[in-house]
Amino acid sequence: MNETVAGLQSPTRQASKTAFTVLSAISFCHLLNDMMQSLLPAIYPMLKESYDLSFGQIGLLTFTYQLTASLLQPLIGLYTDRKPSPYSLAIGMGFTLVGLVLLSVASSFGILLIAASLIGTGSSVFHPESSRVARMASGGRHGLAQSLFQVGGNAGSAIGPLLAAIIIFPRGRASVAWFGLAALLGMFVLTQVGHWYKSRAAHPRKAALAGEGAGEGDDRPQLSRAAVLGAISVLLALIFSKFFYMASLTSYYTFYLIDQFHVSVRSAQIHLFFFLGAVAVGTIIGGPLGDRFGRKYIIWVSILGVLPFSLFLPYANLFWIGVLTVPIGIILASAFPAIIVYAQELMPGKTGTVAGLFFGFAFGMGGIGAAVLGRLADATSITFVYKVCSFLPLIGLLTGFLPNIETNPSKPATASK
Repeated sequence: MNETVAGLQSPTRQASKTAFTVLSAISFCHLLNDMMQSLLPAIYPMLKESYDLSFGQIGLLTFTYQLTASLLQPLIGLYTDRKPSPYSLAIGMGFTLVGLVLLSVASSFGILLIAASLIGTGSSVFHPESSRVARMASGGRHGLAQSLFQVGGNAGSAIGPLLAAIIIFPRGRASVAWFGLAALLGMFVLTQVGHWYKSRAAHPRKAALAGEGAGEGDDRPQLSRAAVLGAISVLLALIFSKFFYMASLTSYYTFYLIDQFHVSVRSAQIHLFFFLGAVAVGTIIGGPLGDRFGRKYIIWVSILGVLPFSLFLPYANLFWIGVLTVPIGIILASAFPAIIVYAQELMPGKTGTVAGLFFGFAFGMGGIGAAVLGRLADATSITFVYKVCSFLPLIGLLTGFLPNIETNPSKPATASK
């Protein structure tokens, strides 16, 4: 009887029931997932010394990891839109577990590449379905749900280098295998999330009211297929700008600090931790601000707003570099939740496809960026790489071509009261 009454509630009332327990669980697992994956770039200085790698080979490692994720994610998202797979989340974490263990015992650069590809495969399985779970649990507050989901990943990416500095560097590469315990914990939690997901998938009307349909009014402008494809192309160009620039920091920031200012590896990792922490802060505020003020405005600010800081960064001293990377991380990261939700609203009913496409493209751009910038650093210098990348936020001007699809941006915030 209670289920029947709940199923007949209005979309607005149902939208207020955001499943924060599920969102917390999926965000926590995102933290574990991205924390484990961030160990790979975090130990690049160790791998470079142990295997006598060039910057080009470092870029190839990142390229392998990112490319595996980017190629598989859209395909997995398309498949799960047609056939939801609640327990694929735990399976994805299992791929990451195997990759970590292999990374800890690798005896050659080729084995390192295989380990990187397995870690990338784990990411490709995890992200599309976990993004769908976040939207299902959103109660119509889609921006907030995406931010909570994504901030777990950003927090994990920030913690990874710190844990590498505290645990892996003092004890050696074999200690990477200890992080397999985190993967086992994640697999357990994701199995419980899978049970919830399966129960929701069995009641599609209830799930639609709770997450997929809530907050998406019929008063939105109807766009032609060409307009939708054009808007998706602009969003992908913005992803290119964001993640190419992010690749310059996540993959080479520590090397830049060591080369330019002769800091220790541990000190460089701590600087990277503060930058990634700022990225986590930007992610958590980006979604709610998009719910409140509109996604397009947040995208405008978050891409172009980085430009003054990025232009000054290559010419700053050590102190100011530490200061500048904080607003860069916060402002730039606030774009991604807004971009994901904006794209999902452009293509309703294609949650997995959109998540797979954008997460996959983001990983792909990060991988290609790491490889290209690594080659450029070998041919020139790390400093020159940052001078070139400082102009990438100018691509944010393309935001002007996005259609205005939100007739009342404050509506989700009102519905959530």
